[in-house]
Amino acid sequence: LMLARWIRRQLDERWLSRTKIHIGARQSIVSLTSYAVIGIAVAVALSMAGVNLQNLAIIAGALSVGIGFGLQNIVNNFISGLILLLERPIRPGDWIVVGGTEGYVKKISIRSTLIQTFDRADVLVPNSELILNQVTNWMLRDRMGRVIIPVGVAYGTDTEKLKEILLAVVTQHDMVINNERLCPVPQVLFMEFADSSLNFQVRCIIRDVDSKLSVRSDLLFAIDKALRDANIEIPFPQRVIHTPKQGNP
Repeated sequence: LMLARWIRRQLDERWLSRTKIHIGARQSIVSLTSYAVIGIAVAVALSMAGVNLQNLAIIAGALSVGIGFGLQNIVNNFISGLILLLERPIRPGDWIVVGGTEGYVKKISIRSTLIQTFDRADVLVPNSELILNQVTNWMLRDRMGRVIIPVGVAYGTDTEKLKEILLAVVTQHDMVINNERLCPVPQVLFMEFADSSLNFQVRCIIRDVDSKLSVRSDLLFAIDKALRDANIEIPFPQRVIHTPKQGNP
């Protein structure tokens, strides 16, 4: 056990930290190596204590049915943890959504995965839920992500001029990708003729989805300023309320 802890510490802090291996892959290597060393240590200890491993295997086989029923959830989470460490569909640092939990993966252990929400709350999710349920990983293949901003303007607005203004604002942001060879370029889409406005959508791909909220906020500030400078009105719904006269039911 001391050797396993020493190897784990050396792998994590010294040997693998000098390589270019992704942090998620490093954690998987560290965890699997630690479990393998502990398993070997247990087997050697039992053998040195005079326990016949063949008889132990027979006893384990006889108990497997009872273990399967009594510890089904634990075994399920254990196998799911091994799958997560080997296949790596999620990695530490990824932004994921599973069920009603959304946040960053902090640690993947053999039984559960630690997720830190945006409110800085730590949530332990059983590994089986990550294998059996639908999981959204915003950072699995790359860190790019799409930002969608709805914009409504008053009827009578020059729509071609509006499109030029919106595209100019979006393309000037440093995080927005304008290279069509990498991803779709920014677009301004005319969505509908609504009750009080002409509704558009601005769609663009940014370099780091982790900055999605801040980029969206920057674009909203810039769009609001650009529309005010161009004297383009952003309408708001108007409602007329009729109150009954006194004496009427």
